[in-house]
Amino acid sequence: MSKLKRNDYEALLQPMQVELALAARWVQHTGQRLLVIVEGRDTAGKGGAIDAIREHLNPRQCKVVALPKPTEREASQWYFQRYVTHLPAAGEIALFDRSWYNRAGVEQVMGFASAAQVEAFLHATPQFEKQLVEDGILLFKYWLCCDQEKQENRFAERLADPLKGWKLSPIDLEARNRYRAYTEAREAMLKATHTRHAPWTLVDFNDQKLGRLTLLRDLLDRLPDTRVDAPAIAFPPLQSAPGKEHYGVLKPLPAFKVPEVV
Repeated sequence: MSKLKRNDYEALLQPMQVELALAARWVQHTGQRLLVIVEGRDTAGKGGAIDAIREHLNPRQCKVVALPKPTEREASQWYFQRYVTHLPAAGEIALFDRSWYNRAGVEQVMGFASAAQVEAFLHATPQFEKQLVEDGILLFKYWLCCDQEKQENRFAERLADPLKGWKLSPIDLEARNRYRAYTEAREAMLKATHTRHAPWTLVDFNDQKLGRLTLLRDLLDRLPDTRVDAPAIAFPPLQSAPGKEHYGVLKPLPAFKVPEVV
């Protein structure tokens, strides 16, 4: 199948982003709590998928959660504790760029978590997510699928592009040698955590543009089709001539002198 062209992609994306804006208004108006978890291998396209969702939404309402490595204190807490504080409140949308599933993925494969910790996580997660759903949170979990050949091409692109270099870490490079181990970890994770109350949706992201469109369409189709009209805003004409902003050249300031250290 030929790769989706950018013009075609943008023509398909724009109406869905309008639908997302309407859905966000419904979330805010009704006090819903929307939680979207986006998981997948390195280079799968998690950031791009999240950007497509949040691009035209109010950043005060729609938050992206991408937590760094836990601190020593956080590592000693209940595993889910540092994630709970980022769950959405009424009227909010939280998009998790990776989530508590780090334990079943990178932490397990790279040896940052013991077998006992991983087993405990896989046992506890369905119960934890069931509590979230029963409390009224709308929870959607997406896994972005990416073949190793595509992953290799994207790693090489990051290595060659100075604007994408920050996306490449020693952990990412080591992942190249552990593709099969990640596959085994993923299968065990899906088997344990694909539940009726919090199912996984797997999306083909070998073509990232097509993958984003597929994910957005699925998310929109699973949200209630409840339209909330925008409040009418009066926009009368100005009562006087439009003002102008001064943009003349500023006077130079005196040179700043660093004080001497005594």
